[in-house]
Amino acid sequence: MKIEIMQVGELGTNCYILTDESTGLGAVIDPGADAQRIMARIKADKLDVRYILLTHGHYDHTTAVPELAAQLPDARIYIHQGDANGAGGRLFPLAGQVEDLLLYDEGDTLELGGLTIQVMHTPGHSTGSVVLKVENVLFTGDTLFAGSCGRTDLRGGSYEQIMASLKRLGELEGDFHVLPGHDVSSTLERERQTNYYMKEAMGRR
Repeated sequence: MKIEIMQVGELGTNCYILTDESTGLGAVIDPGADAQRIMARIKADKLDVRYILLTHGHYDHTTAVPELAAQLPDARIYIHQGDANGAGGRLFPLAGQVEDLLLYDEGDTLELGGLTIQVMHTPGHSTGSVVLKVENVLFTGDTLFAGSCGRTDLRGGSYEQIMASLKRLGELEGDFHVLPGHDVSSTLERERQTNYYMKEAMGRR
């Protein structure tokens, strides 16, 4: 498994390119902007991109999707139903821009060569936020950051829900690399021990 990180857009969103090195199959996670930079990386790595995967529907995670979809017609685009349809506006611009959006939900799995991508529905930052679990890695979107969590005051946000989602992540067995939607990476154990919000969610303050 190979993971490349590109910071894209005005908010420095972490766009991840996940590759199964044994097959050359790839997935782009949260292409928030800079479609041509992302495509240049894909072409340089000679990837066969099978998926465009969205941790949620906010513009800073989805803006490059229409352009990528046009250049990667065989890539399947997945988002959770909660952020998929009917939202629109600046915050959720993807509605109506891309045809053939596919939906994933809690417990779904996607195969990428020898890798299995597991979907965890983690609402709170938005109704349709998800965490994608691949081996010992969690792509946490804006649910969990290093030392913090996503804001809950935007449309579809809920502090109670994000606390429940953080508690669920904290109770996963073992340790994981945490790759968030913004800022630096972390580990789940570090967040269990030091993240105020996760500690609150787990009753450890």
